[in-house]
Order: sequence, then structure tokens, then C-alpha cells
Amino acid sequence: MAQRDPYEVLGVSRSASADEIKSAYRRLARKYHPDVNQGDPASEEKFKEVSGAYEVLSDSEKRARFDQFGTTEGIPQDPFFGGAGGGGIGDLFDMFFGASGGQQGRRRTPAQDGDDLRLDLQISLLDVINGLSKEVEVNRASECGDCNGSGVEGGGQPTQCGGCNGSGVVSVVRNTFLGQVRTQTACPKCNGHGFTITNPCRKCSGQGVRPSTDKVLINIPQGVETGSTIHMPGHGSDGVRGGRPGDLYVVLHVLEDGPFVRRGQHVLTGIDITVSQAILGDEMVIDGIDKELNVEIPSGAQPGQKVTLKGEGLPPLHGGRRGDLVVELNVTIPKKVSEAEARLIREFAELRGEKVPDGKSSLFGGLFGKKK
Repeated sequence: MAQRDPYEVLGVSRSASADEIKSAYRRLARKYHPDVNQGDPASEEKFKEVSGAYEVLSDSEKRARFDQFGTTEGIPQDPFFGGAGGGGIGDLFDMFFGASGGQQGRRRTPAQDGDDLRLDLQISLLDVINGLSKEVEVNRASECGDCNGSGVEGGGQPTQCGGCNGSGVVSVVRNTFLGQVRTQTACPKCNGHGFTITNPCRKCSGQGVRPSTDKVLINIPQGVETGSTIHMPGHGSDGVRGGRPGDLYVVLHVLEDGPFVRRGQHVLTGIDITVSQAILGDEMVIDGIDKELNVEIPSGAQPGQKVTLKGEGLPPLHGGRRGDLVVELNVTIPKKVSEAEARLIREFAELRGEKVPDGKSSLFGGLFGKKK
């Protein structure tokens, strides 16, 4: 299968700078990330395609190879095209065009996008039923108010680097087997930024942002599960010098409250019943997830038998008909009985035509003492 044009995948021009390529990749990666599009195979494939395109364009050698041949696949690996001892096509392109891929003198932008953040949040089964709006604290990097995010004391603008005239790169003449070749490398004076800060802001040390704790309102829909992720664009760390803010990803963890165990929309629980309740049947009131519930115990109930309460489980995502609450019956056997109780048990066995226990076996031997 032919390799798809990575510029087309990321939606950037062939003259796009490294910063523009990175920004396009971050935007698309957020959009198609599997955590944001759970259960969507199409989004997962798109995410892989976007990641593959960025892998090509973020690597100067791979990008140069694609620009020259229209593909990075199946290129011969002889000494001229990257084999051992030849230096490689990437080195030749760097010699002629520099690390910027032929964009000599392109002016760098000082803008930098903010970081994405992750917040883990615990909620209860009751929250899953009702949904929840919760205000949480988020530790993030916020734009420095003293310098308005410029990093310069008093809010001024960074100074254009005199070493590279704001381009972020400088030219170097190298002697090669082809003769003297002019190449480009990151400017050592500004580390490739294209600007310098001679009087950094004292509050943020010239970073343009500083740590802060902000309150954010999280709206959690009904029916969420552990691992569900809420994407909140623009609630991550602030960008620097005009860069866009990062995003906040809230990862939910549903606590299984008390005796309840979740199985999708259904919930399992258990109750203890006596031997007489199991034999004769009964009606009990138990605590459900969000209210008290009546449980009908059928006569002749067996240990481990399950009673299903329809619609008392959990709703699907964003609400709807709830699943079921499944109640498992645990028949409790007395550890000790009195002589009178033992006599009644024997009479019960006789009435049913069963073998009458003699009270000396391991079942009854320790249940009551010998008659004094």
C-alpha cells in the first residue's frame, strides 16, 4: 500500500516549520486519542495514521527522504542513501539545507503550547446513578501576571537574537568531499529560539508561566465506568507567548461501595438468611445502592441462589434504563444448638422420613454438650 502524504494527514504545508508540525500533531492527537474515543476503531486508526505522519515529519532525515522520493519505504540503503560508511541521505540533505529541511532564514516563533494534564478522580456508585457536578483543584502552570506571559520583567517583549537575527539558526561552512558546503545549525546564543531575555521576570524566572492551583467544575454524566475519561480542552497549563493552552483529561475511578460489586450495568450483592427463612420463604428489606428495597425469599431457597431485582442496578452512559441488582442468598447454619432445638431437628427429620442424626457425628457432636 502506498504511503499516504504525511503533510496531508497533518493538514500542513510542505514549508511548515517544526513548531507548526508539532502544533498540528498535538491538535489531531487530542482529537483522535483512544482515551477520548473509547470503542471507536475508526478513531484509533486515525490516531495511528496521525502518529505515523508525525514520526516522519518530526525527523529531519525521514522528512528529507519523503520530500525527495515521496516515500520513506523501500529506499535503497547503499552508501549514498544511508548505508554504512556513506554518511547517509540525511547527512547530505543537512549539508545542503540544514536541519530545517531547506527553509533557510525561516523566522522562529517564540510561542509554545501549554502541557496537557491528567487528573484522577474517585466517585461512588451513587454518583454513577445520578451523575455529578464537582469542583476540583487542578495544579497547573498559569500565565504570569507580572510579565503578562512574556517572561520579561515588567511585561516587555523578548529581544530578537543578534546572533541569528531571530531565525533561530546560524550558517556554518563545512569542508566535504563535495567541496565547501554551507549548513545550518541551531543558534548557540539563543538555543534555537530566535530571541533572548536579558532581564527575566523575577516572579516566573523568565518562563512566562508559574505554578498555580485553580478550581475547575467537572460535569460527570450518568453511567460512567472506571477508566472513563472526560476531555476538557483548554484547562491544562497555559501556553507561553501566544501558545495555546493544554487540555485537561479527567480519568474516573468508580469505588465499589460496601457489599456491591459492579458487572457493567448490573450490580451483585449478598444477604444472609436463616434456615427457617430458606425453608419457609420470607420477605426482607435490604439497602440498595440508592434506596431500601424489598426482597422476596422463595420457600425452599438454596444456598447461593440468586434473586434479581429488575432496574435497581446502574444506568448506561448518559442515562437510560438501569441494569439489575442481583442478590445472592447465603443460608447461615447455626454453630450451636440447645438440646431442645436438637430434639426438634430430629423430629423434623423423622417427619420427612430422613435418617435421624445421632448427635455424635462431626455435624452435631460439638453443637450441644452432653446431658448432665
